[in-house]
Amino acid sequence: MSLLSATPHQPAVSEREARQVAEAAREQDWRKPSFAKELFLGRFRLDLIHPHPMPPDEDVQRGEEFLTKLRDFCETKVDSALIEREARIPDEVINGLKELGALGMKIDTKYGGLGLTQVYYNKALALVGSANPALGALLSAHQSIGVPQPLKLFGTQEQRDIFLPRCARTDISAFLLTEPDVGSDPARLATTAVPDGDDYVLDGVKLWTTNGVVADLLVVMARVPKSEGHKGGITAFVVETASEGVTVENRNAFMGLRGLENGVTRLHQVRVPAANRIGPEGAGLKIALTTLNTGRLSLPAMCVGAGKWCLKIAREWSSVREQWGKPVAFHEAVGAKISFIAATTFALEAVLDLSSQMADENRNDIRIEAALAKLYGSEMAWLMADELVQIRGGRGFETADSLAARGERAVPAEQVLRDLRINRIFEGSTEIMHLLIAREAVDAHLSVAGDLIDPDKSLSDKAKAGANAGVFYAKWLPKLVAGAGQLPRSYGEFHPAGHVDLSGHLRYVERSARKLARSTFYAMSRWQGRMETKQGFLGRIVDIGAELFAMSAACVRAELLRTTGDHGREAYQLADAFCSQSRVRVEELFGRLWSNTDDLDRKVVKGVLGGAYTWLEEGVVDPSGEGPWIADATPGPSERENVHRPIR
Repeated sequence: MSLLSATPHQPAVSEREARQVAEAAREQDWRKPSFAKELFLGRFRLDLIHPHPMPPDEDVQRGEEFLTKLRDFCETKVDSALIEREARIPDEVINGLKELGALGMKIDTKYGGLGLTQVYYNKALALVGSANPALGALLSAHQSIGVPQPLKLFGTQEQRDIFLPRCARTDISAFLLTEPDVGSDPARLATTAVPDGDDYVLDGVKLWTTNGVVADLLVVMARVPKSEGHKGGITAFVVETASEGVTVENRNAFMGLRGLENGVTRLHQVRVPAANRIGPEGAGLKIALTTLNTGRLSLPAMCVGAGKWCLKIAREWSSVREQWGKPVAFHEAVGAKISFIAATTFALEAVLDLSSQMADENRNDIRIEAALAKLYGSEMAWLMADELVQIRGGRGFETADSLAARGERAVPAEQVLRDLRINRIFEGSTEIMHLLIAREAVDAHLSVAGDLIDPDKSLSDKAKAGANAGVFYAKWLPKLVAGAGQLPRSYGEFHPAGHVDLSGHLRYVERSARKLARSTFYAMSRWQGRMETKQGFLGRIVDIGAELFAMSAACVRAELLRTTGDHGREAYQLADAFCSQSRVRVEELFGRLWSNTDDLDRKVVKGVLGGAYTWLEEGVVDPSGEGPWIADATPGPSERENVHRPIR
């Protein structure tokens, strides 16, 4: 069995072992219904999202009161251009957010937090992120994946009593999982936590530690060796950044989010009390993934905020900029871009609010919905920002400071494009999200037929799996032949008098969900054990599901706004535009399931890596500096200055 390359301090892990580690960290059970899971199985359960769930009045009042204060702070205290120029958020801004209680938006009031719902937490992030995306990232990393969320879900009461009041008002937290040579493959995690009496001794190097430069508290993932009395495995710890042996060795700089306090953190012989361990040994990855299930909603929240801003600028600019005798908005080539931005912003907010409200109600399992929101939001926000830059033309490429210097409005369109780019990588890249969602989407199939394609299973196990699969598919497959989407009057409540007709879009979603399930079944039958290698196919399956989810959410939100008397007619128009645009994308994706260049691409890749095309690289110079592709992360004492900068 071939092993992945490993440095001396890293565990050598086979591909199969890596998959087993990832599989063990998954939530295995589905105790609650899931709209998205049912959608991938070809069952359009509109009843799970319609009527649109609504928050209690007291939650709305508390949330709106905080948003009013936060908006005033963002408008009067945040200078985004200054943050961009100095690549740093001023201490007084962070302290001002602390005084507002923004560090504790998601923390219960009994610990000194604001106790906002997920819906209003996301609205707050969208607002802050529009003022400056680095601010949104700071607050999100602190509360969505930093110390508060893991302790809320898995911490002891003593841990909550000690740490949550600090996180609510004064202490910034960070989440440390990634390492210089470990990204989306946590099985190779090299940081260790060796038991020593009532403590663990941590050694290792962590990379891309968002908030790590200014954090007071860290959630650190480290591997506990298996020994007598210790189960071992990847384990989560709360670590004080001020502990001896913790060194922030570098503050990283990026193409966007220039105010981001992201660094490299070295841990050398750091003693952490066993009382600071979160959950049992070996539960670290499960804790991380479970935390991310709802934590991922913070990123699309800021994508929604970006979409709203893009729409505002596109509207204002396109109405005053004239070409050939009329505003550019009325030229079809530009108008199509504006329509795309408006419709997509409406749909992204629909996906976000629906997923967030379902998270607050806790009636549905939203692990797939949250992942789809992150995937779809990050991809579509990037496209919207790119279209805004195109609409602005040369002014879109010009910096805000340069525009101001020559007397024009300082519109930071190019900055927004740069700032949004990382969202397709943050908290699970698009490629990893495709695989993660695809795994959940085919869970029902693997639960009944997985042993059939597992090479390590015995013939008797395969026979048993075959029998179970036969029973499951005998009941499931006939239901994919026909459904409500073929009945002309289905979903009639989405065609109220005086409004455009959305019922046809929902019928399309229902038909497409069944087609998607049939396509998945056919692919599993065709490729069986090789299905997991068909990442192009799986990505398109997931992208179709994301579009269908967004269409459903957009229609449900439009109906909600109609029944509450709040811009209902306009909401129906936006939902209709979005669904029409989405259907074009869905049809293209369905076609590319079976007509694509995946096989040819694999051949070209082999040629590239084998050196067959090096002649194509001739005629240029490489301005890259020298050094290793991946920095040395050998454990040991730090030889660099500690750039940790706590904010008080």
